[in-house]
Amino acid sequence: MDKLLIEGGARLSGEITISGAKNAALPLLCAALLTAEPVTFSNVPQLNDVRTMLKLLEQMGVKVSRDGDTVTLDAGELSNPVAPYELVKTMRASILVLGPLTARCGEARVSLPGGCAIGARPVDQHIKCLTAMGAEIKVEHGYVHAVCPKLKGARLFTDMVTVTGTENLMMAAALAQGETVIENAAREPEVVDLANCLVSMGARISGAGSDVIRIQGVEKLHGAVHRVMPDRIETGTYLCAAAATGGDVLLKRTSGSYLDAVIDKLLDAGCEITTERDAIRLQGPKRLTAVSLRTSPYPAFPTDMQAQFMALNAVAEGTAVIRETIFENRFMHAVELIRLGADIRIDGNTAFVKGVPALEGATVMATDLRASASLVIAGLVAQGETLIDRIYHLDRGYEHLDQKLLALGAKVTRVK
Repeated sequence: MDKLLIEGGARLSGEITISGAKNAALPLLCAALLTAEPVTFSNVPQLNDVRTMLKLLEQMGVKVSRDGDTVTLDAGELSNPVAPYELVKTMRASILVLGPLTARCGEARVSLPGGCAIGARPVDQHIKCLTAMGAEIKVEHGYVHAVCPKLKGARLFTDMVTVTGTENLMMAAALAQGETVIENAAREPEVVDLANCLVSMGARISGAGSDVIRIQGVEKLHGAVHRVMPDRIETGTYLCAAAATGGDVLLKRTSGSYLDAVIDKLLDAGCEITTERDAIRLQGPKRLTAVSLRTSPYPAFPTDMQAQFMALNAVAEGTAVIRETIFENRFMHAVELIRLGADIRIDGNTAFVKGVPALEGATVMATDLRASASLVIAGLVAQGETLIDRIYHLDRGYEHLDQKLLALGAKVTRVK
C-alpha cells in the first residue's frame, strides 16, 4: 500500500493545471446510461473512483473507450442492470446508477454502498422519491431492487439537501412521463453541470442551481459531447496548501466563481487572491490569521473543505471554531493532526483549534479523502518528515497529487 513522505518547510510557488471534477464526472458518466447513442466526455480525471465507475458501467454492457482525459460511453446494448457489491463497496457515488437504470431499463439492482446504512445517509431519500414516481422498491440482501415499466412525473421533496439524490432524481425524471418538480434540490455547481449535459442530450430541465428544479420528461435522449467542469475542491485544496506555506501559486483551468465561500475565508486569513476568467492566483502571508467557519450546503462553506481549513487553523494566529453540520464523524483527521502537534479540542460537531507556532513531522494515517488532504497540508508546514499512510484515499479524489506538489516545489515522495 502506497504512502506519502513529505519533508516540510518548502514554500509552494509556480503554476499547475486543475483537473476535471470527480464529483461532476461520476454522475455524468452515469447519465450515459439514459441513451442508446454514444456520449463523449472530455476533462475526465484519472482517479480510482472514476476507474471503478467505468468498470461498473462496463459490466452492465456499456462499451467504454478512453483516450487520455476523453471517455466515450456507448450504452446501446445494456444487458445487466446490476451494480454488484464487489464494485460499489468503496464508492458511495455508485448509487447514482439507480435512477438512470430504472428510467431506461424499467429495473435496477444496486448494492447499498459500502458502510452505508439506510437512514444514516440520504439513500433513503432516493428510494422515497423514486417510489413517488411509481417505482416498486425493495431493500433485500444488501441490494436496492427497483422495478417500474415507466416512471411518472411527480412533485418530489427531500427531507434534507442531498446532492446525489438531486442528481439521481433529475436523471430518472428526464425519461419519466410528464413533469417532475424537485423541491429542496441541491444547488451545487456539479448539479448544474449534470443538468447542462442532460439538456445537450435532449432533456428539458429548468431551475438547476436553484432549490426547485423542473423536468419535463421526454421519450428518449440522444448522444452528446460534454466537458467536465473543473474540480472546485481540488482548487480549494491547493489554495489552502499555498496559503499554509506562505506560497505564491497560479492555478489554471479553474474558476473562482464556484468557491466564493472558500475564497472569502482565505481573504479573512490574510491571503491575497486574484481571480481571472479561468485561473486563480494566491499569495499567502507570513502567518495566517485563524478563521472560524460553519459547513452548510452550497453556496455556503463546503464540508469537503472543512478538513483543509482545520490544518490551516492549526498553524494560524489565534483560535478558530469549526462547526460541521453536514456529516457526522467528519473530525477523524483531528486526532491525526494532534499527532503532528496541533492544539485541537472536539465537542460534538464543533472543533476548537488554537494555532501553534509550528507542527512537527510524524507518521499519520489517512481516514478519508478530505482528511488525507488536511494531513498533506499539515505535512507541508511541519518541521521534519511526515509519513502519511493509506493514501489510496487521496488517489480516489486527487489526480497526480504528488506530481502537482512537486511542480510547486514541495518535497514529496510516493513510497511504494
